[in-house]
Amino acid sequence: MATIPFVPDDAPFTPEQRAWLNRFFAANFSPAGGMSVSAGPPIPVTVLFASQTGNAESLGKKLVKDLKKGNFLPTLADVATYDTAKLATEKNLLIIASTYGDGEPPDSATSFHQWLHSDAAPSLAGVKFSVLALGDRTYPDFCQCGIEFDRRLEALGAERLHARVDCDVEFDAEYKSWSQAIIALLAPGGAVAAAPAALDQEEDGYSKNRPFPARLLQQYNLNAAGAEKQTHHIEISLDGSGLDYQVGDALGVFPRNEEQLVDELLSHLPFNTKTDVNSPDGEEIPLREALIRHYDIRTLSNNLIEKWQANSGSPFLRSLVQANDKQAYQDFIWGRELIDLVIDYPADFSDAEEFLSVLRKLQPRLYSISSSPKAHPGEVHLTVGVVKYRSYGRERAGVCSSFLARLQEGETSGVYIHHNNAFRLPADPATPLIMVGPGTGIAPFRAFLEERQATAAPGKNWLLFGNPYQATDFLYQEQLEGFVRDGVLQRLDTAFSRDQAKKIYVQDRMREYGAELWKWLEEGAAFYVCGDASRMAKDVDVALHELIQTHGKKSEEEAAAYVAQLKKDKRYQRDVY
Repeated sequence: MATIPFVPDDAPFTPEQRAWLNRFFAANFSPAGGMSVSAGPPIPVTVLFASQTGNAESLGKKLVKDLKKGNFLPTLADVATYDTAKLATEKNLLIIASTYGDGEPPDSATSFHQWLHSDAAPSLAGVKFSVLALGDRTYPDFCQCGIEFDRRLEALGAERLHARVDCDVEFDAEYKSWSQAIIALLAPGGAVAAAPAALDQEEDGYSKNRPFPARLLQQYNLNAAGAEKQTHHIEISLDGSGLDYQVGDALGVFPRNEEQLVDELLSHLPFNTKTDVNSPDGEEIPLREALIRHYDIRTLSNNLIEKWQANSGSPFLRSLVQANDKQAYQDFIWGRELIDLVIDYPADFSDAEEFLSVLRKLQPRLYSISSSPKAHPGEVHLTVGVVKYRSYGRERAGVCSSFLARLQEGETSGVYIHHNNAFRLPADPATPLIMVGPGTGIAPFRAFLEERQATAAPGKNWLLFGNPYQATDFLYQEQLEGFVRDGVLQRLDTAFSRDQAKKIYVQDRMREYGAELWKWLEEGAAFYVCGDASRMAKDVDVALHELIQTHGKKSEEEAAAYVAQLKKDKRYQRDVY
């Protein structure tokens, strides 16, 4: 007899919703292993995604694939290209939206987000909807974009088909529960053809859920002696993985925590630490190994502090949680890690399992790939800034950047390819490129230039690169100057901020060369930005608007419309973090 699907108790539903869904699955899941098919015309469903790095798009495609197995007529669209005139006529609308930066919508969703929140948005009476919001709880504006879409659709009169589900970085379980419920709720008379079990099918090959154990070929520091920071060029073998990537993609890397930090943590815990625990994968392993391989022991979040406080007698933590002040949380979190809670705000955990229950899984980190597979077959290269700083009397380090810096030649790390369709070279190789990439933002543009060279693309290329000092921080200087000599790179402009009294940044160079940059844009150039989202990318965006106004002789509103059209035409793309 076939196993009947069920909704687990920890799924994001009320007890009444769980009971209804379980009755539905029991009534409709046939012994043959499928769902009973309802007669009648297919049910129209529109799935919109707002994606920055590809997660929302990937889930949208997965949902459409599963809907097609039933009596549905699904349509998938990027909000960037969606015809907003259709919105009021939609019957069933599902939105999967990510959030990035300071609670902002993805670049591709900016125009749709603004339109939806404007007076131009129509009444949506008669439209049924549900929102799956993607985010990261370590950021203060968790899932903000999805929350705003959800609230605005309701305000415009749409009927909520299912409550919004907010997903952390580990979103598979939440997505599964939400999508199963949606399929059940949309089915006429409580019957649907697509078996929810289909959502459990394993992906072929290596992926985030099954990372490839990749071997380090070599790595070296790109900064010269005396530099204030370290930026490592890292070469990894993909031999035997079957993994393919395009320039613009990212590599997901599964880090391991530093053993010395784990040992210090264990020495301060109030229970027997010489014990075995169940890992997130269900494997029974020593607690020490679990902390090294599987749990985040560095990143603090509001959620973790709330859980920690419940086991701690700290009056300060109690007042922090009760106040629920976003800025107070952020002020406390900055520069602190789990070891600070363990030592300064001890909590009374009865055993290892209870302690681990408050921790998040150690998440992979995404790094923009800095190589072209045509130039380096079977390899993938990264450009990684090694994060190091001191706070509260302790030396700190980035989880993954320090792990990669410690990795020795021949050692392995779990990796996977994260495809990013929102950051791609133009389909026409004759399209000119303008690339703005200070610091490690140079990574994808090294890959772009290698690709343009390998394919003999006729389009001209312009790179604006910045860093503190030319003498120590001119990353890939020899290779970039080689691109200039070979005619691959027509313009290489640099902004070394601390080589003169007045700091100069890439956005200043944009203003300086504004007339020429405007000319390139008018000739059809695509404009790319990679690097820091909170400051650099915003400053570059402001400079872009300004030079369009100045040299294009446009008003502020006209410049904004010009930039919006660049985004819509995929001529303004950003890979920011």
